[in-house]
Amino acid sequence: MWAPDWPVVAAAVAADVPLHLPIAVLAANRVVACSEVARADGVRRGQRRRDAQALCPELVLLDDDPDRDARAFEPVVAAVEELSPGVEIVRPGLCAFRVRGPARYFGSEPAVAERVVDLVAAQTGVETAVGIAEGVFAAALAARTGGIVPPGETPAFLAPLDLAVLASSSLTAGDQPDLVSLMRRLGIRTVGAFAALPAQDVLARFGPDGAAAHRLARGLEPRPLVARLPPVDLSARREIDPPAERVDTVAFVARTLAEEFAERLAAHGLACTRLVIEAVTANGEELSRTWRHDGVLGVGDIADRVRWQLDGWLTGRSREDRPTAGVAVVRLAPEDVVEHGGAQLGLWGDTGADDERAHRALTRVQGLLGPEAVVTPVLGGGRDPESRVRYVAWRDAREPSLPLEPPWPGQLPPPAPATVPHESPPVSVVGPNGEAVGVTGRHALTSLPARVSLGNGPGRTVLAWAGPWPADERWWSPVQARRRAWMQVVLDGEEPSAFLLALESGSWLLAGVYD
Repeated sequence: MWAPDWPVVAAAVAADVPLHLPIAVLAANRVVACSEVARADGVRRGQRRRDAQALCPELVLLDDDPDRDARAFEPVVAAVEELSPGVEIVRPGLCAFRVRGPARYFGSEPAVAERVVDLVAAQTGVETAVGIAEGVFAAALAARTGGIVPPGETPAFLAPLDLAVLASSSLTAGDQPDLVSLMRRLGIRTVGAFAALPAQDVLARFGPDGAAAHRLARGLEPRPLVARLPPVDLSARREIDPPAERVDTVAFVARTLAEEFAERLAAHGLACTRLVIEAVTANGEELSRTWRHDGVLGVGDIADRVRWQLDGWLTGRSREDRPTAGVAVVRLAPEDVVEHGGAQLGLWGDTGADDERAHRALTRVQGLLGPEAVVTPVLGGGRDPESRVRYVAWRDAREPSLPLEPPWPGQLPPPAPATVPHESPPVSVVGPNGEAVGVTGRHALTSLPARVSLGNGPGRTVLAWAGPWPADERWWSPVQARRRAWMQVVLDGEEPSAFLLALESGSWLLAGVYD
């Protein structure tokens, strides 16, 4: 089954452009597909953008997007699967299926072709053509005219065709345009003339790619049809009637929905590690969020995440953030699944591991107080201790905010401070004569540090110091730019005595304390 000019159809539908207009799909400023109206004005595949617009000034230009083409073709394939359970997608816009079984059911092969065209048009509004032959390659060529090749006549059907059809096939590997060009220089211009060459000579001269193209020219398939298995819908959805405006009401429904969702995954030997939770109100307002997890999500984990997500939405701090109606639909959809055979218990019914008991306790606290009540630190990349550590909720994906791998020019030298304060007390650094110590534009101290005052405490004598180490981050962004200089000092008096200081915006801050 072939959908003519499918990249044009998919792009026009996505951009809401009428298909009766001249349309071209571009990639790297060259035409990769165009509509029939555009071809009537002389637009062809491979043309430059400027040449195409010169031939057709009213040409509508759309960007090429293979992912969009594949997504848009999925409903078409689903419609075909209602008549034939096994469908192979050759490429977006072209799919193949075995016709023997449907032909027995509907009476004939032409009846199957007619039903496929009518069903796809009725369900998706897409105009298609069906070709029937022995093999996917010949059937795809027959679909261009809507023809049916009788059994045993595939080589005769292919023989008069131009050799360029081999270069446009999705079933051949390698650089077939070069093979076609070479054949033309040798005087071989049709598929039949190429098929008449000895197979062993083609293999010896052109290698495996040439041999695969030669098999297609002889009406043989390089591989059998690979039928696609229809995707299994693992999502779970529940409508709430009447719509719920209280979090606890939605959480009660979410618990039952989570059990149904987990059972559906378990039936296929799967477990979810990344989950999409969607909530829709009676007025159509929607909140969708993806939750990542360090392990597999159990029933309690899923129910807790639904409650956490809706708690911040239904009880928004400002009236503008709150939905105008109650939650009417909750949907759970897996985004990442893994094979999971369940937990292997011990002989007496428990795992007997201390970490498992700790996990249950922390999960319980998190379920009672919210996701941010139990957090764990994750070390990442950065130049200072404060930016290198981020806190993630218990059992959420432990991914650093910045990559650990170097280079990080301007990074503080080891060792790292043992304590990084959340709020820095005021710090005063003065020189031998009581003058304030700063850092010049050449990254040198304006005076030797003699005394340092931390907070409201008395000044302490500087026994040793190192630095300064400058860091000018994101200087290209006025909003995110940050300029600092670090200095390590050792002070006299009681412990602790080693500190990391940072000069930013003309003021010294306490950036860390060493053991």
